[in-house]
Formats: sequence, structure tokens, C-alpha cells
Amino acid sequence: MGIIKQGSMGSVIAFAVLAGLSTAPAYAQPTAAFAVDAPEPVNTAPPAEPEETDLVDVTDEPQPEETVRPSKPGDTTNGEYCGPTQRIYTPTAKGDKYHKGVGPTNANYNGTSRTARSTFTSEVTGEVGVSITGELSTSVDVMIAKIEGKYSVNLSAKMTAKMGNSISVDTPPKKTTNAKYGVYRLKNTGTSYTIYSNCKTTAKKTVTSYTPMKVGWYLWES
Repeated sequence: MGIIKQGSMGSVIAFAVLAGLSTAPAYAQPTAAFAVDAPEPVNTAPPAEPEETDLVDVTDEPQPEETVRPSKPGDTTNGEYCGPTQRIYTPTAKGDKYHKGVGPTNANYNGTSRTARSTFTSEVTGEVGVSITGELSTSVDVMIAKIEGKYSVNLSAKMTAKMGNSISVDTPPKKTTNAKYGVYRLKNTGTSYTIYSNCKTTAKKTVTSYTPMKVGWYLWES
């Protein structure tokens, strides 16, 4: 059975009665709200290139043999004894992420007056590893472990961007969406040197590294 009341302002408010109990007014019914994450903005320029021009790709190969004759306790011919040779690396500055592309850059121009959907698919498979400039005295694995420990990040000595990965994005009217597939790498600066068993040390060298973080697309509009 429905009951209708006339409000003071002339508005009509309806109530429903069920099992002898009245519900709240219709206009007071709660509504569900859902938070929606806003999409990340598409970049307006191609991925930035590393500033260093003398970067070399490195692998985790065995370190060279010790060139200074080790001393033993009580042997003063080579000075004090500091134990086994130590190859030191210390991260000092965390940099930005840089995208290393694998395969060609794809592009799609939307010549219409409406927003269009562009889909890109990677055409090749490629592997991206660590690149450095400077003299790294320790191994790549040790360097990665030190960076991960200091900055709480997850890195890898190498990552593979695989063929067939796809991504879709909206392209505004009269705009071109560019897409490059590859690996994001973290830039880091650190110091590296060696302490020999006779306590002599090499000079500290600055090492700049780019280490794989994750596989993904870099998109920009033009």
C-alpha cells in the first residue's frame, strides 16, 4: 500500500510500506560510487636517449685475477695483510628510467574528426641487458644487488621483449600516435674500486649504469 504526503513546497514525496515498516524517502536512497583511475597521459616526445656517449654493453663475466702478490700475516714485503681481494661498488645517485627500444617504431595517424582507437603489435623479439660507462671492478650481479638494496627496486641483468605483444590507445583527431616496444632501464651512478690483500687500493672510478627494470611500451603523440 502506498502513502503520499504533500510537502510544504508543493513537492510530492513517495514512501513505500512493506511489512508494516516504512523505508527511507526515495530521494534519500544511497547510491554506490566507484573510483576510476585516470589513464596515464601519453608522452609528447620520443623516449630520451642516455646522455653518455661511451656506453658499453656488459655481461657478468669472471673478474680478472689479482695482479698484486698477496701477503700473509707476518710477511712485511708487501705491507699489511687485508685479507682476500675486495671489489667494491657503492651506488650514490638514482637516476630516471630510460626506454631501450626493440624493433621498429610504429605510428598511426588519425585523419578523421573523431577519436580513433590505435592498436600496435611488436614485430620482433629482442634482449636488452646492462650498459655502463666507466670501470666496474665488481661483477654485474653484485652491482645490481647493491642498487636493489639501497633503492628497494627490482632489476635484472637482462630482459626479453617478445614479438606479438599488443597495446591499444586512443588517438585524437588529426594526431599521430607513435609506439615503441622495449625495456625500461634504471639509470644509476656509483663508485667502484678494488682493495688488494696487501691493503693497497685502486682509485675510485665513477660508474654510470643502465639496468633493466621492466618490459613495456613507450607511447607519444605528434
